[in-house]
Amino acid sequence: MPMLKIEKMQLYHLDNIMEIESKCYGEHHWARDSFVNEINNAISEYLCAVNETNRCLGYLGMWKIIDEAHVTNLAVHPDFQRQGVAHFLIVNSIEKCYEEKIKYITLEVRASNEKAKRIYEKFGFKSLGVRKKYYQDNNEDAIIMWTENIFSEGYKKLFNKNKEYLKEILR
Repeated sequence: MPMLKIEKMQLYHLDNIMEIESKCYGEHHWARDSFVNEINNAISEYLCAVNETNRCLGYLGMWKIIDEAHVTNLAVHPDFQRQGVAHFLIVNSIEKCYEEKIKYITLEVRASNEKAKRIYEKFGFKSLGVRKKYYQDNNEDAIIMWTENIFSEGYKKLFNKNKEYLKEILR
């Protein structure tokens, strides 16, 4: 795994972000202005996993409303996938949720995105519903996933296991 640090997404990250968007989502990606809006949105938190050359390798965005967080997007540059970058981003995002007393985390994921569903399941997300024809590019369904209360003993145990795994892959 490359040396990583977490930074709050800034305007100077957007060139890297747009490259990641294009490579991960093709022509159906978010516009640069959408990220500018999220950077300036009081309820959103966007984190970048940045390497030693200050290149953003991946990002995770979430909206935080009262005691709930909604993951809006998570993407890792294809050259750095399967190296722990997404794991690193999720761990850091959940730690932010703990700091802010956020109890539940939710997201939607494409029904066909098995790789994403597997990592979310590793972090205790469970499928609790479907949004029919959610994705406009191809009318694919979205799976709605939620965590249990992250302050529960069972979830804290799972999260600590994921943090230990992260330490192993960061060595």
